[in-house]
Amino acid sequence: MAAKTGNQEHSKANSLVSRRKFLKGLGVTAAAVATAGSTAALTPVARAARKKKTARYGMVIDLKKCFGCHACSVACKAQFDVPLGFWRSWVVTTERGKYPNVKRSFLPVLCNQCDNPPCVTVCPTGATYKRSDGIVAQREDNCIGCKYCVQACPYKAKFSHPTKKVAQKCDFCIERVEQGLMPSCVNTCNAKARVFGDLNDPDSEISRVIRENPVQALRTEFGTEPRVFYIGLNQGDYQPTCNLCALGSVAHEHA
Repeated sequence: MAAKTGNQEHSKANSLVSRRKFLKGLGVTAAAVATAGSTAALTPVARAARKKKTARYGMVIDLKKCFGCHACSVACKAQFDVPLGFWRSWVVTTERGKYPNVKRSFLPVLCNQCDNPPCVTVCPTGATYKRSDGIVAQREDNCIGCKYCVQACPYKAKFSHPTKKVAQKCDFCIERVEQGLMPSCVNTCNAKARVFGDLNDPDSEISRVIRENPVQALRTEFGTEPRVFYIGLNQGDYQPTCNLCALGSVAHEHA
């Protein structure tokens, strides 16, 4: 009888141990799943911080999704109070063919955040500079209004503010990105045509999109090494144009 009782106690102890192992394993699994889920939901800045790596930001624009609503341009102007007639981000419209066989395409344009930016090279005061994360930014307090950078940009993506007399352009919404938010144009895009993220992170959405799709950058013959990429780009749709009249221009090509 004593032996039987001992066996029962031993069996109960084994059962408790097995139960503890099961619960412990369940907790580890749940934590792993939660961590994976939270990592997937992190913004590019948070992902880079968690991996303790320097981010290198870029953007992909899927032209097959863009339908020319100009929400990106409007959001950008509202975010930065861009003066009338000037743009940090705009959409080039191209029409091809003859009625009734006409096709219209749209090409969103912004600063290309070049890896080899000529605007930085020509700036005499360091007002235009390239950050460690690859964003080409402006120090307005250092700008003397010489417009060298405006003239040096082969994409005509910069302009001189008519009242502040300083150079301005898209900077991927640095203030938003540093707070863990997406750039305004990405956040407001109705078609979800824009993908922003860390090019150095192989697990980021932008890296995945680039791996899975043929992408192009604008006018790579300029040698500036742009970090804004396009899916479905027709290089003929883009001609560098004066920022002052960029949005109102429509290119016509007859097939």
